Amino acid sequence: MKKILSSLLAFTVAMGVHAQKDSLQLQEIVVTGTRNATDVRHLPMTVTIIDHNQLTEQHQASVLPTAMQQVPGLMVTSRSMMGYGVSTGAAGGINLRGITGGSGQLMVLIDGHPQYNGVYGHPIADSYQTLMADRVEVLRGPASVLYGSNAMGGVLNIVTRSMHGDGVRTNASVGAGSYGTVQAEASNQVRSGKFSSTVAAQYGRTDNHRPRMGFEQYGGYLKLGYDFSQHWNAYVDADLTHFNASYPGSVQSPLFEANQWITRGVVSAALENHYGSTSGALSVFSNFGRHKIDDGTADPQKPTQRYFRSRDALTGVSWYQSFQLFQGNRLTAGLDYQHIYGRAFYTSKQTGEVLDTPNKQSGHSHRNEVAGYVDFRQDLLQWLTVDAGVRVDHHSVTGTEWVPQAGIVARPMETGEVKVMASKGFRNPTMREMYLYPPSNEELEPERLWNYELSWRHRPGALTYGVNLFYIKGDNMIQTVNRKNVNTGEIENYGVEAEAQYRIGNHWRLSTNHAFLHMENPVVAAPEYKGFLGADFFHQKWTVNAGLQYLSGLYTEVGDNEKKENFCLLNIAATYALNNNLSLWVRGENLLAQKYEINLGYPMPRATCMAGVDIRF
Repeated sequence: MKKILSSLLAFTVAMGVHAQKDSLQLQEIVVTGTRNATDVRHLPMTVTIIDHNQLTEQHQASVLPTAMQQVPGLMVTSRSMMGYGVSTGAAGGINLRGITGGSGQLMVLIDGHPQYNGVYGHPIADSYQTLMADRVEVLRGPASVLYGSNAMGGVLNIVTRSMHGDGVRTNASVGAGSYGTVQAEASNQVRSGKFSSTVAAQYGRTDNHRPRMGFEQYGGYLKLGYDFSQHWNAYVDADLTHFNASYPGSVQSPLFEANQWITRGVVSAALENHYGSTSGALSVFSNFGRHKIDDGTADPQKPTQRYFRSRDALTGVSWYQSFQLFQGNRLTAGLDYQHIYGRAFYTSKQTGEVLDTPNKQSGHSHRNEVAGYVDFRQDLLQWLTVDAGVRVDHHSVTGTEWVPQAGIVARPMETGEVKVMASKGFRNPTMREMYLYPPSNEELEPERLWNYELSWRHRPGALTYGVNLFYIKGDNMIQTVNRKNVNTGEIENYGVEAEAQYRIGNHWRLSTNHAFLHMENPVVAAPEYKGFLGADFFHQKWTVNAGLQYLSGLYTEVGDNEKKENFCLLNIAATYALNNNLSLWVRGENLLAQKYEINLGYPMPRATCMAGVDIRF
């Protein structure tokens, strides 16, 4: 494994030595770090962009496996071939720099709208399908000034698909493989004058590699848009996902009849304006969930007598407007309102009646959050940009939080920039932490942290590379001590991230990224080192994608019984275009047949294979 690590680092250096010097890469435009479309070279934060081609080249149904490969320091837990699940033993936890989405400290967005449930406050990983995504933007570090609570460790923003030129485009993909796994999706995009639409549907199922671990999922996405003029447009969209999952328990403590029926959805509507010196949007959104869970039994002769159920939603209104007041200036101001509500309860399997609930507020709870923010960015010189922002966030239970950030970008050359950033992140306690189960505590306060970051990014011709240094210091972390949730935990993480991409002619694309992380207080699912080396080959009708990922010091348990995992995964996908309308593909994962665990007690499958066909017309 040391040889693999050395090879990965040597590869990064080698790409810098052999880079071409005669071409300038196109500017990268992002929306996540600033609300309005902005050249990433002028932003002090670090943003990774994964475009639609990268998301679809390996024929993954979810955006998360590709994001884990492409983003330094991003870790996504898994326990099987397909299906992350929820509740005890669930996977799909998104961890960035040791800050975990499983605790609601990392936010997932869809078109800038937060995606987490009202009761538990964390994202549902099985909801984030490739079929809806035009691209994914991952902002590393706090984004609480723009997005509020839960964005304390960063955000993963899924920017949805839309049709830009007149015409009709239809795609369909069907695949099957190991353990009875099937995945299928279809999409249709239309643009006719001022009207545009995107419709997509997907289905997936698998038996997985362990008994009682079946998974089935289906869902759809719809987006309708209309351009009133060259300055004003509107859209409505809806995404709905339902899955049924069986949970076998850990190898050491197997369970029977542990089943889950989960429905998650989001609907939104937005009115946008685009002028020369100003742009903005007013949007309303609601993400909702229905969860029915049988916790299962260790003795199949003694089944449980009740279901756990929860219903929750987060409904909000968001407004922002960005102005160019004078040359080199950009001022963005916005207001957010969120109504967070939910209900958790038990029902009898026999009668369906509602049973006693562990909720301190009779099974019902709701909270309101209102915030205003402003971000000011100014080019002082042709090579220097300063940025400062502040958010005032008022929560109906925990009170008011002030959230500042500031950064500087220096561009000593046209193809490179140095960034310095200091930003605060915070997370309000969830309903579960405050009201559900015996550890709950109604006196909890928000979690808080500060992130300090220094980065360098350079694009000498066909090469792009970057290096980040970061330090994170946080307190008030919510932990369970003596069977009660209290604000007692601390975070002190620091590390370095490096990444590089290099194109060799028209046929090869090489990429690599590395993340080293030190945690004074280790957390589960945060590796001390994560490295990726990828090679993509394009020639005539062939596309081949190969990726080698190595993780060491991955914590699967912390505390007195601390456990770590080291493993190396080789994944390869190949696509052959029979003609302009039809392609065949095959994908192999863990081709080195590694024996490893990401979730303790849940061994991952050895080598697996999928194959299928893509249709385009």
